[in-house]
Amino acid sequence: MRDVFIRTLTELAPDHPDFLLLTGDLGFGVLNDFIARFPRQFLNVGVAEQNMSGLAAGLALEGHMVFTYSIGSFPTLRCIEQIRNDICYHAANVKIVCVGGGMSYGPVGFSHHATEDLAILRSLPNMLVLSPGDLWEAAEASRFLLDHRGPAYLRLDKSAAPATAQRNEGFRPGSIRTVRDGSDVTLAATGGILGEALLAADILADQGIFCRVLSVHTVKPIDTDTLTAAASETGGIVSIEEHAVDGGLGGAIAEALMEAGVYPGFMVRIGLRNTFSSVVGSQQHLRKVYSLDAAAITRTVSAKLGVSVPALV
Repeated sequence: MRDVFIRTLTELAPDHPDFLLLTGDLGFGVLNDFIARFPRQFLNVGVAEQNMSGLAAGLALEGHMVFTYSIGSFPTLRCIEQIRNDICYHAANVKIVCVGGGMSYGPVGFSHHATEDLAILRSLPNMLVLSPGDLWEAAEASRFLLDHRGPAYLRLDKSAAPATAQRNEGFRPGSIRTVRDGSDVTLAATGGILGEALLAADILADQGIFCRVLSVHTVKPIDTDTLTAAASETGGIVSIEEHAVDGGLGGAIAEALMEAGVYPGFMVRIGLRNTFSSVVGSQQHLRKVYSLDAAAITRTVSAKLGVSVPALV
């Protein structure tokens, strides 16, 4: 997703001379082409993400559109005061980009993970929160942000689901995409873990359980209409996120449904439960350890529906 984001910015930079890309001293392998072509639209702020956020707010208030770029929790949780006070309060035209959302940087430990960011960023006034699930969504979200005015958060995963876009499909921020239809249960996922939801849907289909799979690429604002339809038309909803369950996607879904007065047959939140992702290993390994992978999703859905799980899962 990172590569798609940078390619999109590089492609569109000539049409947006007011846009600046700020980085916290990383990403040079992937940024080299952009830096060479647009040196006046790039600034390395150094390992000083809080300063980067304050600087971005000031540049935005002077008429620029600014992207801040760093990994894991660094451009978000480390900078929350500057994001709240400088960017959101002033509705500054700053886009915060996290590369390596969730446990993408599994081998370097939980300090580099972003597993509370959705909950915190979506709580901030004026903030748009985008969390694409595949490469097409990542490219389209990046393209959209170049024309969007105001604060936004783009959460990019190292993993990505297989291509899900239909021919001639348009990207609609604030919407939820139905990437697979079904009536037995709804799997609502955000970010690259959408791939695990699709794989779980394949496994469950072999058991005669047909899942509606939703890609929630926009966590704020949340698409209440698609969620209420899913709650009414399927047997229950399972939210899936590489993130803490407290305040994340599952919380956003529950809030939307309760306020709409629509109650699913059941609801289960799959995510980290009151724990840090302190195990070290690949992203796929950590998903297995913390019961976030396709096998865990399959077991959860099967248990709720009273269907036995194949031994291989």
